[in-house]
Amino acid sequence: MNAPQPSTVYFAGLRARGPKDNKLSRIAKLFDKAGFKSLAADGALTAVKVHFGELGNDTFISPVLVRAVVDRLRKHGANPFLTDTATLYSGSRHNAVDHLRTTVMHGFSYETAGAPALIADGLRGNDWREVEVNLKHFKKVKIASGILDSDSMIAVSHFKGHEMAGFGGAIKNLAMGCSPPAGKRDQHSPRFQVSAGKCVGCAECLRVCPENAVKFAAKKAAIDKSMCVGCGECMTVCRTKAISMDWATELGPFTEKMVEYALGAVKNRQDKTAYFNFLVNITPDCDCASWSDAPIVPDIGILASWDPVAIDKACLDLVNRQHGLHGSQLGSNFDPGGHKFLGTWKHTQGDLQLSYAEEIGLGTRNYVLKEI
Repeated sequence: MNAPQPSTVYFAGLRARGPKDNKLSRIAKLFDKAGFKSLAADGALTAVKVHFGELGNDTFISPVLVRAVVDRLRKHGANPFLTDTATLYSGSRHNAVDHLRTTVMHGFSYETAGAPALIADGLRGNDWREVEVNLKHFKKVKIASGILDSDSMIAVSHFKGHEMAGFGGAIKNLAMGCSPPAGKRDQHSPRFQVSAGKCVGCAECLRVCPENAVKFAAKKAAIDKSMCVGCGECMTVCRTKAISMDWATELGPFTEKMVEYALGAVKNRQDKTAYFNFLVNITPDCDCASWSDAPIVPDIGILASWDPVAIDKACLDLVNRQHGLHGSQLGSNFDPGGHKFLGTWKHTQGDLQLSYAEEIGLGTRNYVLKEI
C-alpha cells in the first residue's frame, strides 16, 4: 500500500532581530504562505477556535497573537469571531456568562483581540447538533452549533502536555474544544478511584467535581463511579496523586473517542478548516488547569497547516528534538530524541491520537516541514 502524500506544515522560528521578524509578522507570513485567505471569501463568518484559559492559568495563547490571525482574516474579507465551548467540569468557563467574563479577564476583549467572542454551544452548553461519523466508538457525535454554522474555521492551538491525552494540539482542540459538555462526557470514558492511603482529606476533589460524585467518610475521599463522568478534574487537582484510573485499559478508548470527535468537528468541511499551533510555554498540563507549571522544553516556534494530524505530528517531533528542562515536571527522556510527553506522563498514549486519526481519515502523519 502506498504511503499517503505528505501534507505541508509551515514553520516559523522565534529568533527576531527586527520588526519584520516579530511574532505578529511571522503569523501573517504563515497565514499567507499556507494560503489561508481562501477561508475569508465573501464576508465569511470565520470561527477562530481558541482556548481562553481557566482562571489562574496564564500560558494560554496571548490575545495579542490571536489578533494577528484575526487581522489577516479581516484583511481578506472575513468576519471573524473568537469561540470556545463550555467545560464539563465546574470552573470559570462552565456557562457562557462565566466564560465570557473569563475571556475579558484574560485580555480577549474586542479592543485587544479585534473580534467578538461567542460561546459556540450557547448559554448552558445545550446548543449542539449531531454529526454522523459511523466509527468504532460513535455513530454520531455532538458538535456545537456555533462551530457547525460558521462558514470556515481556524483552530488556533497551544501545543502542550496533558495528563490523560499525553499532549494537546489541533486534534484535541477540535475534539474537546468543539463539543458541548454532553460531547465531552461522551469522550471521557475513564472512571477514577482513590487510594485511601495517599488521601489526606484536603477535599479539593470535592470542590471541583461537577457531578457531586466525591464522597467523604472518615476524612477520606471516595468516588461514586455511577455518578462520575470521567472529566478528570479530581485527578488534576489532587496534590498527593491519590486519584488515578486504570491507565492500561482506559486510556486507549478515551484517546480514540477524542479523535472520532475531532473528525466530527470538521466532517465535510476539511477544506474550510485550517490550523495554527503555537510551540511556546510548552507546559505539562492543559490550559484547563487553574495554574501554569514550568515548561518542559524551551519555546520553539509557530506552525501552520491544513492538516491537523500533520501539524500535531510536526509539533511532537520538534518537541522531542529539544533538550528537556530540568526542574520541570519532566522526569525522564531529557536528551534530544527522547519522548518528552512520555517522560512527563508515563502512562499516556498520546501517539495513538496520530495513528488513529490517520486511520479514520482525519489527516496524515506524513509531512514536509517548510520553514519561512
